[in-house]
Amino acid sequence: MSTSHAPVSQIERLRKQLLTDATDPVSVAREALDHANSNCSRNVYLAQDRAWTLAEAGALSQRFHDASRRPLLYGLPVSLKDCFDLAGFPTTCGSRFYAEHNGVAPADSWVAERLRSHGAVITGKTHLHQLAYGITGENSDYGDCTQPRNAAWLTGGSSSGAAASVQEGSAVAAIGTDTGGSIRCPAALCGLAGYRSSVGLGSWRGAPHLAASFDTLGWLFRDLRDAPLLANTLLDIPLVIHPVERTIRIGCVDSAFLFDAEPHVLQQFEAFKETLRGFDIYVESFDSSTWEDSFDIFAPIQASEAAEIHAGYFDRFEPAIAERLAWGASISADKLRQLRSRHEGFCRGFDRLFESYDFLILPCAPVSSLAAGANHSASRRKILRYTAPASLAGTPVVAIPLDGAGVQLVGRHGNDAALVAFAAYLGEGQREMLQR
Repeated sequence: MSTSHAPVSQIERLRKQLLTDATDPVSVAREALDHANSNCSRNVYLAQDRAWTLAEAGALSQRFHDASRRPLLYGLPVSLKDCFDLAGFPTTCGSRFYAEHNGVAPADSWVAERLRSHGAVITGKTHLHQLAYGITGENSDYGDCTQPRNAAWLTGGSSSGAAASVQEGSAVAAIGTDTGGSIRCPAALCGLAGYRSSVGLGSWRGAPHLAASFDTLGWLFRDLRDAPLLANTLLDIPLVIHPVERTIRIGCVDSAFLFDAEPHVLQQFEAFKETLRGFDIYVESFDSSTWEDSFDIFAPIQASEAAEIHAGYFDRFEPAIAERLAWGASISADKLRQLRSRHEGFCRGFDRLFESYDFLILPCAPVSSLAAGANHSASRRKILRYTAPASLAGTPVVAIPLDGAGVQLVGRHGNDAALVAFAAYLGEGQREMLQR
């Protein structure tokens, strides 16, 4: 796992420095902003105002003058995906049409309000795949989002700028969304950790849905040990003090499911299973053949819900997305009833796995990179075959960063606290194992 092996995470180190006045929010914000838009496409952020961010940072000491009562995100630079309203800024949803149509937001979204109430300093609004409806980070309106560390690679999407902002250091954590893999894919491709919450947590006030049946809120960040704090501040997920008090049982997809994975992805997945066994965790394969039709259930329901939200505007979007929306609008009510019945059956089968296992694991994607400028018309279906099962089930997932790959650690729906606590335990345990 490529989580940090420092005694404390970057976030924890900054928190301690800020709480003891060893540094101040303005200095931290200024340094973060100096790293912004460092990718070759210079489009990590779609909206950014340096003066506004520094003013926000400068006001924190007055807002939270009692150092002993400063909130958990006090002074930390955090980026916001540009599908959430931020007062005084446009909300583009990755579309120049919506940038003009929506205009300047008069008030904060629930997410932005939440961040600011916890003392976070918002560094700007980040790039996303148009309408958050894609997995590569390509965008014909604002340019494709390439990785700051390697111009030859796309970030993945749809939380493309979110991942890039953490990778370049303009944010220590980034708000993303995940409908079909939009946190998990960029986390894996960019060497980051990610957390997507259970469906139904948090509020979408001040943010458009893509497909309400599957949309989730979450984070991209560097260090697994920060997962509980970030989940708590955004969604009030309880902090679990002792995540492991018995033998943990983990189920992993069988080899048949992984037929199209790159050799490097397979190697990293096998190595991760051995790492788990080194923690005295029980790991066994389960029959994942029932997951093979997950994309065929997920994609049309998603398209239908997205088409209803964006009705009347299909021709304003890039062709691939317009085609998906038109397809979604064409699905009959009878067909949707059949799909939703299959969805319910899939969820029941998925839930039964947690009668035998505490968590499930599978790769985040069958690929370790997406080449910038290449034809990725087939990439969406290929990647979503790996992410759609948890999306259908509405379950929380932590993306665990590996060397050039990533693993989904999947929890039971609503069991986010145990999931992020266990992920943090793995992050801390990996550091200790390397120090032996």
